[in-house]
Amino acid sequence: MITNGPANLQQNSSMPVAKYRPFLQTNPPHLTYRKWPEKQIVKAPRWLTTDLRDGNQSLVEPMDPARKRLMFDLLVRMGYKEIEIGFPAASQTDFDFVRSLVETGAVPDDVTVSVLTQSRPEIITRTVESLVGLKRATVHLYNATSPMFRDVVFRNSKEETIALAVEGTRHVMAAAEKILGDQTVFGYEYSPEIFIDTEPQFALDICEAVMDVWQPGPDREIILNLPATIERSTPNVYADQVEWMSTNLSRREFITLSVHPHNDRGTAVASAELAMLAGADRVEGCLFGHGERTGNVDLVTLALNLYTQGVNPQVDLSDIDDVRRTVEYCTGMGVHDRAPYAGDLVYTSFSGSHQDAIRKGFAVRAAKVDEQGSDVYWEIPYLPVDPHDVGRSYEAVVRVNSQSGKGGVAFLMSSAHSLELPRRLQIEFSRIVQAETEERGGEIDAATLWQFFADAYLPNDAAENLEPWGRFVLGRSSVTSDDSGAQLQAELFDRGSQLIMKSTGNGPVDAFVKGLEDLGHDLRILDYSEHAMSSGHGANAAAYIEAIVDGRTVWGVGIDSSIARASYKAIISALNRALR
Repeated sequence: MITNGPANLQQNSSMPVAKYRPFLQTNPPHLTYRKWPEKQIVKAPRWLTTDLRDGNQSLVEPMDPARKRLMFDLLVRMGYKEIEIGFPAASQTDFDFVRSLVETGAVPDDVTVSVLTQSRPEIITRTVESLVGLKRATVHLYNATSPMFRDVVFRNSKEETIALAVEGTRHVMAAAEKILGDQTVFGYEYSPEIFIDTEPQFALDICEAVMDVWQPGPDREIILNLPATIERSTPNVYADQVEWMSTNLSRREFITLSVHPHNDRGTAVASAELAMLAGADRVEGCLFGHGERTGNVDLVTLALNLYTQGVNPQVDLSDIDDVRRTVEYCTGMGVHDRAPYAGDLVYTSFSGSHQDAIRKGFAVRAAKVDEQGSDVYWEIPYLPVDPHDVGRSYEAVVRVNSQSGKGGVAFLMSSAHSLELPRRLQIEFSRIVQAETEERGGEIDAATLWQFFADAYLPNDAAENLEPWGRFVLGRSSVTSDDSGAQLQAELFDRGSQLIMKSTGNGPVDAFVKGLEDLGHDLRILDYSEHAMSSGHGANAAAYIEAIVDGRTVWGVGIDSSIARASYKAIISALNRALR
């Protein structure tokens, strides 16, 4: 007879937990009745991206001007209308970047740039000077208001802290009046920094004092930003704080209430969402959660969370891989494979039962679309968003056997064949390996794995006993470069018939693609990587191309002693596979 007993009780940790106390004992909110749990988010907030300020200052190696500009252009392209671009008084580099945006006309008329300043007259003046010539600009002033920072860091009384904010506001107004012309639509933002740890009544008092100076009214808003500078409470407590402020602030109709959640507890997204329910009109954060320590709230996750609830996010994330690649290049930091919506593995199922459920979900959806048309709600097991909406596809991956899967395949290709496959190519090739092993049975070794790989991606002479395949074969090629770009001449064999392809592009790969386009093939490269397969003279190089060919996404691989020819071969491989 089988019996069930009670589970073993967990034991107390030996960690010194007694040195900490609950947040509610240090700064409890004054809210006795909360309305936010009864509400629903029905529209996107105003977004401010601080990738170029908070995000940049937290990087091990801050962005240089070229990468900053690339990031700025991405944010504009995505549709962000409020962009914090730096702390221009902090360094000549930041000041010069702001001026470069002005002098090159990079800021569209409908985009407001924001700059940060401390409450010091000389810093405020320098900050405002950086904005001359902009159509729309906001100065964001902050000072620390929490007891710890008042008592320990700055040794200021409450009265001195309020005076600092008030005088700073006066200096901002005076500098803007003196320095900026009528062509600039000028805005003001104030942050009681470390709001989350500030006594609610004192946070209210200092915001009211600032407003008494700024005098918000019709066509003269003020942005009051309530930062969770160090996230120390659960999201519901932060929502209580925001609702209390929203309820008790005077002149509320002229206030844009903003939040700036950090992710120290890992709940910044939830904090932002509950803050929106509690009255926040605006959210500040970074793409993929960059920022100091554990980062700011992730604006990509937050926007796509809205999208999956039928709320228009008012930013364009339809090519999330382009966004990710640009951010990774600009910041030098990778996006985690499991990052919501954007990670390499988030639309991949390794579980057979998950894969089966998703397959059935797609079948049911296809039947509904056939019956009702395309206007059918998205309801697929394990996929909260249609991958195609963000420029991705569903990739079902199952394990090769009980011992290995994608990781085992990638390890063998690296250790035995010196090929470092890109992650999405690993996923694609793992599917091929799985199909072969299911048909053959048993385990595979490195030599058999190479047979599978060569048959899928390489010319038939790359391994023994392969059937010839592929319409095109690369012959001789040459390339020259000058100020106008790269001039390419390449010999191709189309089912044995010689073709001479001549084309010009920004570089050899671009020229080769344009040559194929001249032959009538629609080809767009999505991803490219290459590496040497060994060291020393005459070593082979491997190139990998992910491309859309005639509407189909395929990978191609090329191997050659010349990296340029390896790239050409990878493109031919992708083209041949699309036509196979």
